[in-house]
Amino acid sequence: MKKLKITSILVGIALLSSCDNLSSPSVKNYWPQAGVTYEIFVQSFYDSNDDGIGDFRGVSEKLDYVNELGANAIWFMPIMPSPSYHKYDVTDYKAIHPDYGTMEDFKELLQEAHKKDLKIVIDLIINHTSSEHPWFLESQKGRDNPYRDYYVWAQKDTIADFLNKKVITLDSDNIRQWHDPGNGEDFYYGFFYGGMPDLNFDNPKVRQEIYDIGKFWLEEVGVDGFRLDAAKHIFPDDRQLDNHAFWKEFRAEMQAIKPDVYLVGEVYDKKEIVAPYLPGLPALFNFDFHYTLIEALNQEDGMLLVKKQKDILDFYQGITPSFIDATISSNHDQPRLLNELGSDPQKYKQASAILLTMPGAPYIYYGEEIGMLGLKPDEHIREPFLWDVSEKDAGRTKWIAPKYSNDGTVTPLALQRDNPDSFFNHYKKLIALRNSHPGIAIGNLQLTEETYPKAIMAYLRKSGEQELLVYHNVGAEAIEIEVSTGFETEIYSLGEVNSSGRKITLGKNSSIVLGKQGDAIRGL
Repeated sequence: MKKLKITSILVGIALLSSCDNLSSPSVKNYWPQAGVTYEIFVQSFYDSNDDGIGDFRGVSEKLDYVNELGANAIWFMPIMPSPSYHKYDVTDYKAIHPDYGTMEDFKELLQEAHKKDLKIVIDLIINHTSSEHPWFLESQKGRDNPYRDYYVWAQKDTIADFLNKKVITLDSDNIRQWHDPGNGEDFYYGFFYGGMPDLNFDNPKVRQEIYDIGKFWLEEVGVDGFRLDAAKHIFPDDRQLDNHAFWKEFRAEMQAIKPDVYLVGEVYDKKEIVAPYLPGLPALFNFDFHYTLIEALNQEDGMLLVKKQKDILDFYQGITPSFIDATISSNHDQPRLLNELGSDPQKYKQASAILLTMPGAPYIYYGEEIGMLGLKPDEHIREPFLWDVSEKDAGRTKWIAPKYSNDGTVTPLALQRDNPDSFFNHYKKLIALRNSHPGIAIGNLQLTEETYPKAIMAYLRKSGEQELLVYHNVGAEAIEIEVSTGFETEIYSLGEVNSSGRKITLGKNSSIVLGKQGDAIRGL
């Protein structure tokens, strides 16, 4: 077996070279099936006009940064007019929030992104509107109003059993779903809270409105797809078959405009509930991946995630073989990953190494690549991105005073660029590794025949002729293992890794990717 430290240096040089030259033939764009998507909260990203709020022109200025990182697409959190900072309660589905700029600004951003081979996906919130949406304001005017049936209304005596019922679900802390607009007689349904009244999808006019909105963004604006919020709540929980049917209909309507439209759904539940949505929403977020990744690292249980992921992938394969597994290590609804891992930098690096060497189409939440921090409430897991030290950071947004991510707790991007051991360069290297190795990007997931100590996570990735073997020691103590026969070339390593013959010692939260003879050269 080759001496791993020597190989690591050579491969590291090749990886850094490939990051600097993303046009290299060896680097491929595997989106949407397995490429990397970068999630952006525009409000916190980059402020181009010094009003304290991030905007589209600011994002346009930073498209080269997204390219440099190695991402293939951007998912924008809500960008439409709304009375809230988060904008998940829309008041106009065919407009841009004025804080972010104009529709022309957004179209220019789209054009520039497409020139750089970046796809653009936007949040589309159709389960509910804002209570300030013109449709809802009209619907409140009386039972005979033509917009009344756009929402779910009921008279008090018909829902008496539900008014005192308290329900807390996985994806909502709202304990009451029926809301009184003020007259005490007629109540409207809002799953998440009173400011977000649910639309009535039994009404064909509502469904047509939604299809027209989707077509507007695809045809007139030019986005590449949608992230569909709260996808399992279109109809109540006891009408899941209607949910499945709606999303298949929605997909067909969107494909009639854009055959390759990308649709990724948020269905926050176990795999048995999630899987039937795949025919309508071909990409679905894998929340189990997020939670099990954190559990595996914090409990030092190496195979927990691998077995869970293999079980999910095999299950989905039986439903829709062409499914896209949208994996996440964090997002805008979860505490920042570094906080979840006890602010341990090595454990944090390993979490991204696992995410980016596992199958799926990984999503990276803005700021994760520089180690941003944040805990609930949600505003503080959506704090401003740190581009440079504060006195030089003209584009840093100021819409909120950061509680967790500031110059004293997070090293700004500008200072991380020149540090080869920084979080930023770690993410950049891993994405380049993924984009240059089909075994990692699109290979299947296989368990190894060998058994290892509890803290060892081991799995095989294979695509065509390329077969790779991945080991992660998720424990706090060094562990010696014997490598499977035939894997002689180090492709990547993280942390303290030493070898002697076929034996490897993996230090605390260290990782290694091994290939067969010639894989390092062929892959890069």
